[in-house]
Amino acid sequence: MSERIAFQGELGAYSHEACVKARPDAVPVPCTSFEDALSAVRAGRADKAMLPVENTTYGRVADMHRLLPDSGMHIVEEAFVRVRIALMAVAGQTLADIKHIRAHPVLIPQARAFLDANGITAEAAVDSAGAAAAIAKAGEMGVGALASSVAADIHGLHVLAQDIEDQGHNTTRFLLMSPQADTTRRGETMITTFVFEVRNIPAALYKAMGGFATNGVNMTKLESYMVGGVFTATQFYADVEGHPDDPALARALDELKFFTNRLDILGVYPAAAKRG
Repeated sequence: MSERIAFQGELGAYSHEACVKARPDAVPVPCTSFEDALSAVRAGRADKAMLPVENTTYGRVADMHRLLPDSGMHIVEEAFVRVRIALMAVAGQTLADIKHIRAHPVLIPQARAFLDANGITAEAAVDSAGAAAAIAKAGEMGVGALASSVAADIHGLHVLAQDIEDQGHNTTRFLLMSPQADTTRRGETMITTFVFEVRNIPAALYKAMGGFATNGVNMTKLESYMVGGVFTATQFYADVEGHPDDPALARALDELKFFTNRLDILGVYPAAAKRG
């Protein structure tokens, strides 16, 4: 039986593209939200979930840092998808006919220069590929969708403009989540992702980070966000190079524990080639 991967959005979404890139033979399972994708795995309707965490143009994907620590799942792989944005609409129209588009709110700012230059207004949709599907089903004229060209092919729309993203490096990083952790070494460079909550003491973060510096551990990501509705318990999300069994990283994590109220490893997985 083929592996099933849940993702947020309709077929043709960038998350669907990430699923195909990571597991070409897997069965995609479209879901209406990130929470639904995680729930599909917990309920046995899917084996894994593919979730976006950050974009080189837009930044952090909202809610992901809140969902991951309490999801009960583990990161087992990462995938990078070059976000190529296409404007699509019902066939028989030209770009000049399109006055309004719909797309996921994360996608709209990534094509703002093109939209402004062509006098096109934008409306947020739950899902970009879903917006394309709805426009195709209704045969709606004068309205387009921003999505991948794959979505246009799947839903029978005509691409009026391609590669309209503002930044040529526009890339989204996805995490493949599984109920079972896999900490085996599966590549030359391993990534360990963890969340921690610093104790409310002076210079807590400085002290917490000291162990990584003194042990020569490369930290590739560190982001803070509030938890529990208070301003005194800051939680951090971090990616570091290495495996928890590596002596240097093991020492750094042990030192980190002295200055934290919580430390949870979310995943240990091979670094994708795209990182380079």
